[in-house]
Amino acid sequence: MPADFDALVAEALAEPTEGWNFARFAGRMRSTNPSWRYWDLVAEAAASAPSLLDLGTGGGEQLAGFCEGVVSRPPLTVATESWPPNVPVAGRRLAPLGIPVVHAEGAPRNDEQAPDELRGRLPFRDGAFALVIDRHEAFNAREVARVLAPHGLFITQHVGSDYRDLHNLLDEPWTPVAPVDHALVARQVTAAGLTVEEGGDAEVVLTFADVGVLGWYLRQVSWAVPTVDVERDPGRLRAAHERILADGQVRVRQRQFWLRAVKR
Repeated sequence: MPADFDALVAEALAEPTEGWNFARFAGRMRSTNPSWRYWDLVAEAAASAPSLLDLGTGGGEQLAGFCEGVVSRPPLTVATESWPPNVPVAGRRLAPLGIPVVHAEGAPRNDEQAPDELRGRLPFRDGAFALVIDRHEAFNAREVARVLAPHGLFITQHVGSDYRDLHNLLDEPWTPVAPVDHALVARQVTAAGLTVEEGGDAEVVLTFADVGVLGWYLRQVSWAVPTVDVERDPGRLRAAHERILADGQVRVRQRQFWLRAVKR
């Protein structure tokens, strides 16, 4: 692993942001785990579901790993992705598993949606899926309810919108915003006609061992600190680099939450 600042930043800028593969920095970026396991929740529901829709599959890494790790999956499994560069990446990864990837309109962040939000439409017929899953993707709750079959399940996990630790690390002012949290998503899902059955939230801690992985993370999750552009001004990472040299690593906290809802 390179140790000097310029080499680390060059690595951060050279790494692709297509897909959603944090494993490429295994050992240099770590996260504590919440009390639940998202894919275990999905596996339990998928065992008896005839159809599954994965919203915002990224590069298909997570869905592929899930499908390869279970004895059986729903006979009809479909994935969507809204970011155009990811669509062919996911398509190539999921094609051998017989899973089509559909380019779908992205929904606005859940905290920025109007009550009658039209964006985030899903190109599927009413009641098409018995199970809809969503890991870290903004969604239009009314569209999710529409494509769910009667008695269908929606399982979703998200990262909260509080990135103050990252802002502090980069010496950026933090302005509290209306939170994306369990309560907000539960309200939206309930307003769409679904019944929330279970859920929870927890604090997790991300650990960064160097500014190479930190810089790549900021490019991948660009909305976390939108005032910092690693490509245009990589020098903004220098204070974090000095802190890592002094402390060995840096840690940032974030909230994660999940819920399961049913269409009655």
